[in-house]
Amino acid sequence: MRLIPVILSGNIEDYRHKIAQAESFTGYAQVDFMDGRFVPSTTVSPVRAAEVKTKLRLEAHLMVKDPVAYLEALEGTSFVKAFFHYEAVKDHLAVIEQIRDMNMQAGIAINPHTTVEDFSELLEGLDSVLFLTVDPAVYGSPFHVEVLEKFLKFKDSYPNIEAGFDGGIMLDNLDIIMGVSPDFVCAGHAIFDAPEPDMAFMEFERLIKR
Repeated sequence: MRLIPVILSGNIEDYRHKIAQAESFTGYAQVDFMDGRFVPSTTVSPVRAAEVKTKLRLEAHLMVKDPVAYLEALEGTSFVKAFFHYEAVKDHLAVIEQIRDMNMQAGIAINPHTTVEDFSELLEGLDSVLFLTVDPAVYGSPFHVEVLEKFLKFKDSYPNIEAGFDGGIMLDNLDIIMGVSPDFVCAGHAIFDAPEPDMAFMEFERLIKR
């Protein structure tokens, strides 16, 4: 199981700071983008994020209504993968095609109440599935433990498709998440809001390797 640190920034100064922090302890990170439309919160724009040069390989988690517009701003940058939300768009295949045309890996993110059957027809064109275990960008949203059962159902039917979790991942619930053997987990607040993000990342890694 891989640990992917998640960068969530409301402005470019914080984004630069977190990118620099991440560079000290990892070579790969996820960046959350929010537009104030698909979810109520907003983050640094993809145009500003693209200005920041980094040695990190990045993936984008696009919690936005128009993922294609965000993808256009990220083309030719450090971003190597993009997740878009199943619930945000109607023409899913067009988004997948756009990601492929940019030579990026394509992933789909699934809100807690979306079923496996809802998106199963899209799986042939995808590299990864991101199961959200909280409601996206809803402060205080509870951890939806039932998503673990949905994940197991998915993996039973599609064992060769990479899949993992994002949302509310903490040290104190890592054991139950590891119990269903995801390919990766994404953690943001538990790492970057810690007094020493590098030490928090290392503690996650220690528990995973244990």
